[in-house]
Amino acid sequence: MVFGAFDCKNIKDDIDGEMGGPCEGLKISEWKDIPVELLLRILSRVDDQMVIVASGVCHGWRDAISWGLTRLSLSWCKKNMNNLVLSLVPKFTKLEVLVLRQDSPQLLDDAVETIARYCRDLQELDLSKSFRLTDRSLYALGHGCPNLLKLNISGCSSFSDSAVGYLSGFCRKLKSLNLCGCVKAASDRALKAIGYNCNNLQSLNLGWCDRVGDEGVKSLAYGCPGLRALDLCGCVLITDESVIALATNCLHLRSLGLYYCQNITDKAMYSLAQRRVKNKHEMWTSARKNRHEEEGLTNLNISQCTALTPPAVQALCDSFPALHTCPGRHSLIISGCLNLTSVHCACAVHAATHRAVHAATHLAH
Repeated sequence: MVFGAFDCKNIKDDIDGEMGGPCEGLKISEWKDIPVELLLRILSRVDDQMVIVASGVCHGWRDAISWGLTRLSLSWCKKNMNNLVLSLVPKFTKLEVLVLRQDSPQLLDDAVETIARYCRDLQELDLSKSFRLTDRSLYALGHGCPNLLKLNISGCSSFSDSAVGYLSGFCRKLKSLNLCGCVKAASDRALKAIGYNCNNLQSLNLGWCDRVGDEGVKSLAYGCPGLRALDLCGCVLITDESVIALATNCLHLRSLGLYYCQNITDKAMYSLAQRRVKNKHEMWTSARKNRHEEEGLTNLNISQCTALTPPAVQALCDSFPALHTCPGRHSLIISGCLNLTSVHCACAVHAATHRAVHAATHLAH
């Protein structure tokens, strides 16, 4: 579909298709004759690049997009993304989801400040790999986008922990935050602010944030009891204290990444397993309302946690049936831990038993 050469007959045919049959009595001789709702339905069938082209066709198209466009991705833009954001965002004020993921850094603070100024309803924002952004961007988002639910700033290495703490004080509705690789931004100081301000947080990625310690993780565990996914891979300072706090306070935790956290010992594994036993009645009550509540941990990465022993990890695996070591279903990741090769999930044990019985039966015959 090329909008510059798209005549009214084509539009009429598209509308007929949208409405499931001919639209008798609907006369279309100019762009302005097309109802806004139908314009938006037509635009929903094209990619984001074409939506931007459409916004330049005429006032009708531009007004319709400005009024109804709620999701936009500019990740396809390899050059001049900053200028594109500056020119487009003031027109698209109803955006709720904006993806600005980049392969090479293009965005500058003025673009994010423009987003914060015009997109007051924004709920999801992806700024990953925006290496050139500074704290100015987070301060602007804090003031302009208080309804943010999901923010991805992974790889934004210039942000400070002060700016993250400031943001958390305004964006208190956050449910998902990705700080992977934000070494300066993710500190115990920042996590204490997040734990205090963002009590609805469900997902947090702190991968390779090597300044994170037990004090920060414990603040999260106490302040964000609804956490479901926490990635602490590469957070080399944390110890059993962090895992025990999570096991005690975050009863809905489903996914936990502890890759290369070599200070973690069996004590942490047993605390997670005992949480399952301690809360069995409560989880069973919840399970009757939601079957997934019974599953407990469904993903655990303990690769390179070389201090762990098979009995402790096996106890954890036995407590959470959704943790699998069998081929094709690896949700308990133990690579790099040669001492854990004897740990197996329930279905792997069942499969081995089945093979042994089958072999014995075959030999008997």
